[in-house]
Amino acid sequence: MSIHGPYDPDNIFAKILRGEMPCAKIYEDSHIISFMDAFPQSKGHCLVLPKAPSRNLLETAPKDIGRLFGTVQRHVIAVKKALKPDGVIVTQFNGEAAGQTVFHTHVHIIPRFDGAAMSKHTGGQVADINALEILAAKIRTAL
Repeated sequence: MSIHGPYDPDNIFAKILRGEMPCAKIYEDSHIISFMDAFPQSKGHCLVLPKAPSRNLLETAPKDIGRLFGTVQRHVIAVKKALKPDGVIVTQFNGEAAGQTVFHTHVHIIPRFDGAAMSKHTGGQVADINALEILAAKIRTAL
């Protein structure tokens, strides 16, 4: 997929936003939603995304970018408080060549723990929804 193109309203995140797919939700307001990544690379891997449809950061309205990254910062602080990782990766991909696999703007927050390997993101096993709900609750409480 090119870095530019039409927004696909049937992407997995659009389906989550419409309530057609389940997620372990952490946070939601009128502009932003966050939830646990179903294919976590590490314990506590979560996603933050704007609700407005956009394929990537290049197509996201400036106000939504501000809301998005303000929410990302609050989530990183909450993840640090709730899970006590040794570090946190914050990453965002734009286009398939950059590693983007779901074409709705989103930011990954990946806690890192010394000595723990990071799992592959694609092709891995779907995480247990109950385990994700427990992590979501811990992060939500720390928000």
